[in-house]
Amino acid sequence: MKTIYDDVSALTSKATTRAYSTSFSLGIYFLDSKIHKPIYNIYGFVRLADEIVDSFHGYDKAYLMQKFREDTVEALKLKISLNPILNSFQETVHTYNIEWELIDTFLKSMEMDLMQKEYTADSYNQYILGSAEVVGLMCLRVFTQKNNIQYQELKPYAMKLGAAFQKVNFLRDLKADYQVLGRTYFPGVNFNTFSFQEKEKIQNEIEADFDAALIGIKKLPLEARRGVYLAYFYYKKLFLRIKETPAEKIMNSRIRIPDLNKIGLMFNSLIRHQFNIF
Repeated sequence: MKTIYDDVSALTSKATTRAYSTSFSLGIYFLDSKIHKPIYNIYGFVRLADEIVDSFHGYDKAYLMQKFREDTVEALKLKISLNPILNSFQETVHTYNIEWELIDTFLKSMEMDLMQKEYTADSYNQYILGSAEVVGLMCLRVFTQKNNIQYQELKPYAMKLGAAFQKVNFLRDLKADYQVLGRTYFPGVNFNTFSFQEKEKIQNEIEADFDAALIGIKKLPLEARRGVYLAYFYYKKLFLRIKETPAEKIMNSRIRIPDLNKIGLMFNSLIRHQFNIF
């Protein structure tokens, strides 16, 4: 029966999430159990595309990305794929009515990474939309359980949260993006002379995204709020750690939160959520 294959596909997406992201895995764990699987399925899809452009060095990335797009389209059309991650993703897309526009916009951002090395203000905003904001909207489709009125109300906040997460990732990964992949996402910034003022400007932008996102988190359905707040809380703490780090050190090291500290942050966020101390 196909049920067995669908279960294996979902487990593949879950394993992918856990292998690549401790923080998101913790966040998903504290969502209501009924929405674990679809969020794992979305993350697995997003992660696989991201790995093509970021990690598959020595291979024809353009071909692999084009093949991934074609396989995604085919999976959505046929409602099955021999790629387990795409098979689990298509099931979630159809179950929660995730629009092709969101998926296409995401794939276009991944394709930008194959060609674009320096970003203008316009291409930066376009990249953030596709790589992060629409991913937040895919998850929001699951969180709102086909309630379109609630989805439309929470949409701008979900986009801000996705943007905040991505921009924090950009700051955290400056060294790898710039020195290894040759990318500079933040427009108009000279990373050879990355200054306090330039870093502060980026930080102010991220802070505004976090502030807006928190408004929406408070309005999320209970099934989703605790897990999303945990992910928000973790990323906000990571951001504050980056904020305290001098610009020159950001360029030469990857700022992270040790796994042991993540457990403490988890309990802290759960207590704050329990007592409504946002």
